[in-house]
Amino acid sequence: MTQKIRLATCSLAGCFGCHMSFLDIDEALISVADIVEFDRSPITDIKHVTNCDIGLIEGGICNSDNIEVLKEFREQCKILVAVGACAITGGVPALRNHFELKECLEEVYLKGKGVVNPQIPSDEELPLLTEKVYPIHEVVKIDYSLPGCPPPADAFMELITAIKQNREPKLEYALRHFD
Repeated sequence: MTQKIRLATCSLAGCFGCHMSFLDIDEALISVADIVEFDRSPITDIKHVTNCDIGLIEGGICNSDNIEVLKEFREQCKILVAVGACAITGGVPALRNHFELKECLEEVYLKGKGVVNPQIPSDEELPLLTEKVYPIHEVVKIDYSLPGCPPPADAFMELITAIKQNREPKLEYALRHFD
């Protein structure tokens, strides 16, 4: 039996759509299970990534916890992949970059429709928000990108298969376009 690829995933400031697209490989999940051992992922509920071959990151960076998780992934993963528009460009969460952070917080927590107890949360357990939403390559080095919103399931299969076969992924146009 050949050694399995250790794979970890996480979602930062995103919608979890890229994870759902990964699951869209449907019955191919059975063949993936033959070559992949999941580390941190929604499947395992492991909280910290440890010594992985591939790290798949969806979502951008919007707070201090995102930065810590991303740096841990970079340190613990041989190959780090930016998955989807949010990880690559900041995506929809980066729409807040057009406004000052203070303005956004005031609009939501002080002026928002239906606000009952107007106050901006400041609990020490909440992660500190970054001034803007960053794509992950602005915080750590990435090795590959799977563009899309979300990337097609076949792109995940090509990436994993290529890495298992020790070759460069062939992400043809059909596997890297936006619809």
